[in-house]
Amino acid sequence: MMNEQRQDVFRVADEIFRQRPSWVTFFREVLGVDGIVRQVHQTPESLASFEQTPEYQKIQQMLAKLRENDADLPGGPREPTRVITVRLPKSLHESLRAEAHDRHTSMNKLCISKLLQVVDGDLVPSEMVVTDEQAV
Repeated sequence: MMNEQRQDVFRVADEIFRQRPSWVTFFREVLGVDGIVRQVHQTPESLASFEQTPEYQKIQQMLAKLRENDADLPGGPREPTRVITVRLPKSLHESLRAEAHDRHTSMNKLCISKLLQVVDGDLVPSEMVVTDEQAV
């Protein structure tokens, strides 16, 4: 059953990819909050499991290819953009700037590429909320 679901998700993603949408449209339809991946994999465990599959890796490659192609399209992405502010140490900023330079890309494109990657949950610090009982 799980293998069939993976194949179904990949088949839909491939059909969308073959239409050559913008990368933003592909992301929204396939990986976005209401995309096919989250429609099929509704629990964090199911999603994390899917993210470890060859099908998910192929979908990520499709996304990367569309991002490459979008650089050639006039007007860029066809969805409103949002701006976020991220506080980071000077040394990390310098590292990102150097990596972007080495890759001949902008920091914005590099950061978006990094944000599109799967992050192991164990590597993300959680925000600990201390209750009155725990503080005692």
